[in-house]
Amino acid sequence: MPQSSKTGALLQLIRFDKPIGTLLLLWPTLCALWLAAQGVPELRLLVIFILGTFLMRSAGCIVNDLADRNLDGGVARTNARPLVTGAVTVPEALLLFLVLMLLAFMLVLFTNTFTVQLSLVAVALASTYPFMKRYTHLPQLALGAAFSWGIPMAFAAQAGALPNALWFLFLGNLLWTVAYDTAYAMVDREDDLRVGIKSSAILFGRYDRLAIGALQAACLVAFYLAGRGFELGAIFNGSLLVAAALFVYQQRLIRERQPAACFRAFLHNNWVGMVIFLGVVMDYLMGTA
Repeated sequence: MPQSSKTGALLQLIRFDKPIGTLLLLWPTLCALWLAAQGVPELRLLVIFILGTFLMRSAGCIVNDLADRNLDGGVARTNARPLVTGAVTVPEALLLFLVLMLLAFMLVLFTNTFTVQLSLVAVALASTYPFMKRYTHLPQLALGAAFSWGIPMAFAAQAGALPNALWFLFLGNLLWTVAYDTAYAMVDREDDLRVGIKSSAILFGRYDRLAIGALQAACLVAFYLAGRGFELGAIFNGSLLVAAALFVYQQRLIRERQPAACFRAFLHNNWVGMVIFLGVVMDYLMGTA
């Protein structure tokens, strides 16, 4: 294979052309950094966590594709992935995974011992999630934990402590992740049933929209409690109202359960994360607390 084609396949493997996953992981991490710093995080830590988020999401995509390489061929959305087509071999994927993890570990060494210790949990969560869909209909819970672990890590790096209020932020992000990944799983539901992959979309069945709505409402309550805990004010609360309106729009998108519309609803969550992050930033800037 020409070098340019191999490079393109490796970039496809880490979803370089699909940044939404990285952003969904980044927004809550940035929120945590801002909250831990009470408005002005260290530039050094900001760079470390942005780069680390990209590296960990990329590594997670590789683990996911390695775990599913014998199943992805039977799913319309995933049957052209590099490990399925042979554009990338298993040894090549493993090597890239190790390189990404090494780079991520080198980054975290520039923080503190507490953050390094928490990073080991992040590795465990990212590595085990892809296999959960074989054993439980709620692998989205494992994904939610993995996508939320940057929150305590950010507090550990910036503040050296884990205040109680951060766990409301953690819980809110976990519930939000389960909600949007359920919409994502609705895209593949029929294919997943055929190949034997478990998901929350299959578990919830005809109550999928209701379950997503309940998760969205619960995550907003948890985010509100986090805001109270960190003494945020009107601007942050306003951002939650905007997020609620965005959730209503997503419910409209998935009302017919059409795969393309469900995928759009999943992607739309990038705006939710951005709005809530901006609510945190602007609340500190405007001093509404």
